[in-house]
Amino acid sequence: MADRLPPGQATVRFDQRGWGTSRALPGPCHLDRLTDDLARVVGACAPGPFVLVGHSMGGKGSQLLAARAAARRPAGVVLVAPAPPEPPATVTEEYRQGLSHAYDSPETVRYALDHVLTAAPLPEPVRATAVCDSLAAGPGAREEWPLRGIAQDITRAVRRVDVPVTVLAGEHDRVEPPHVLREHLLPHIPHATPATVPGAGHLLPVERPDAVATAIGDFLARLRR
Repeated sequence: MADRLPPGQATVRFDQRGWGTSRALPGPCHLDRLTDDLARVVGACAPGPFVLVGHSMGGKGSQLLAARAAARRPAGVVLVAPAPPEPPATVTEEYRQGLSHAYDSPETVRYALDHVLTAAPLPEPVRATAVCDSLAAGPGAREEWPLRGIAQDITRAVRRVDVPVTVLAGEHDRVEPPHVLREHLLPHIPHATPATVPGAGHLLPVERPDAVATAIGDFLARLRR
């Protein structure tokens, strides 16, 4: 994604607590703590105006940080197939228990990638990287989101978001379908601008990186006007 952004655009990327190169950091890895971590990254690495870009679970944390009264507010937020602040009725206990096993093994990850997370097969090198990344987590981090974070209602906080927001949805997203974002996110951030990426599933950054980069670039250009 960074390679596709406008030339010279500075970016900061990090692995969330419990994942990847941050795997050894101690838990718990609940949403509020991940948002605290995000605030620290912003404080350390973004001395000037900044835009938050959050995908899926990261989108929920980005909403929460943008709503915090005591936090440095972003100039804007781009939510990419984000988890909505209000959990839909489909997020049942049974659903969450099943989701908590999606990253149990390479086989379960590949099944999720091929049948749930994407709308079309990923190129094999990208798919292989996604499998490795999905398995690079401690048990606490892997289970925190499906068992608790996905069901956390943050609507009261998110209604305080008052910066420009763009919401990208994948046309064929089975995880956060466009209608779920219309019904469970947009009512709480009514000034957000929604857009749907044709032919894409939930993994927009790897399925349609050019479309996502273009949307981010257009958003940055609008903020500078």
